[in-house]
Amino acid sequence: MEPHILILGAPGAGKGTQSRRIAEEYDVEHVTTGDALRANKHMETEHGTPASYMDEGELVPDPVVNEIVQAALDEADGYVLDGYPRNLSQAEYLHEITDLDVVLYLDVDEEELVHRLTGRRLDPETGDIYHVEYDPAEDEEVAERLVQREDDTEETVRERLRVYRENTEPVVEFYDDEGALVRIDGEQAPDEVWEDVRDTIESNA
Repeated sequence: MEPHILILGAPGAGKGTQSRRIAEEYDVEHVTTGDALRANKHMETEHGTPASYMDEGELVPDPVVNEIVQAALDEADGYVLDGYPRNLSQAEYLHEITDLDVVLYLDVDEEELVHRLTGRRLDPETGDIYHVEYDPAEDEEVAERLVQREDDTEETVRERLRVYRENTEPVVEFYDDEGALVRIDGEQAPDEVWEDVRDTIESNA
């Protein structure tokens, strides 16, 4: 089985965790926009290379992102796509270039997302991520040096979620209207979410 899977969800919904499990279980590529851009940052498109935007700290425009993602998908027999499409025009482009077996949407209440994201803590020495409630550091020395990243403060988190809703909720509606979207209760424990994800893939791919 080499399924073509798209996983959607707000920041903090657990897309990365479930994508990694999907990639491992089905031996498919975990394709993220960031990784694809970094791996192909010097790829020439008619709108320039990704590097020409990334090096200036600018957002890479949709036409360039689209070409990079298409190149990544063309190289993969099966994949789980995570972090793309971010808006309706990208969703329409993806619809034209590939056939998806299933679109998973990890559904999590906004207050739970805020709780998850604002509770994250970073170990500046190792780069490891902990959570004050779900995954606290057991080592007292590690616990004392943990810091909250700037993009995990409540104000920043709520702004990220607002931008997500504005740009990506139309994508969710697009796949809902297509009849391809399967909603997964993302507020369950990660292993329970995985059971639902796997069952959905098995019955659709």
